[in-house]
Amino acid sequence: MGWNYLLIFFIISLVLCLVGFYKYVYFLSIGYGFSVAGIGVALAIMSLMGKFNAALPHYILFALFVVYGIRLSGFLLIRELKNVAYRKTLKEATGDEKGMPMFVKVSIWLCVSVLYVAQTAPVFFRMYNGGEVSAYTWAGIIISICGIALEAWADEQKSAQKKVRLDMVATGGLYKIVRCPNYFGEILFWTGVFVSSLDILSGIGQWLTAIISYICIVYIMFNGAQRLEKRQMKHYGSNPEYVEYANKTPIIIPFLPIYHLNKVEK
Repeated sequence: MGWNYLLIFFIISLVLCLVGFYKYVYFLSIGYGFSVAGIGVALAIMSLMGKFNAALPHYILFALFVVYGIRLSGFLLIRELKNVAYRKTLKEATGDEKGMPMFVKVSIWLCVSVLYVAQTAPVFFRMYNGGEVSAYTWAGIIISICGIALEAWADEQKSAQKKVRLDMVATGGLYKIVRCPNYFGEILFWTGVFVSSLDILSGIGQWLTAIISYICIVYIMFNGAQRLEKRQMKHYGSNPEYVEYANKTPIIIPFLPIYHLNKVEK
């Protein structure tokens, strides 16, 4: 399993997730992106030091972790700093954290750090198991690149559309196909990471780590879409235009006819 390396990644994630003690939602957002980027940098440095037998595709995977993490955390930081409406929405969604006990924050900190290490572990396992390059490696890279591009494109389109219409959710471009294209992009990115390791995973520990972490991120994205839908129904549920849009546009997976993750009154 390479526990000594995994421990290093865990420590990196712990350090980069410390921002969550300033605002606990940062454990799951800014700290998340920083952790993935930090682990990508650590993998690259270890490979350059000769710890792993790394080829070009492996460095592309490391770079994708860095690009993904910096883009995510940077986008969230800029949006929060510049967008007053978003800060208000974020506060409503997360509530008052002043009464949150420290042991709860510490528990979240430890748990998410373990999760972020597990999510990135498939790439590490390929390196640890010999670093061979295969069709799965390249397939995973292509899928992950598509995921990052989709997230970035969706965020850009949403920002542009909200500038034009503050009274309505984004409904154009990618949002014509799926209501949460950025969440779908997130799933796509981690699908690529998972696929990149399918031919190299060895032993029940590596398989369980890869499978469970992948299931977790898919669940988290569906849960995030469910909570987003609940907020949107609260703000726009009386708008016939929103209701029509929500009833005919898949919520998270394009072309999959799942339109709602919350109970909707007829």
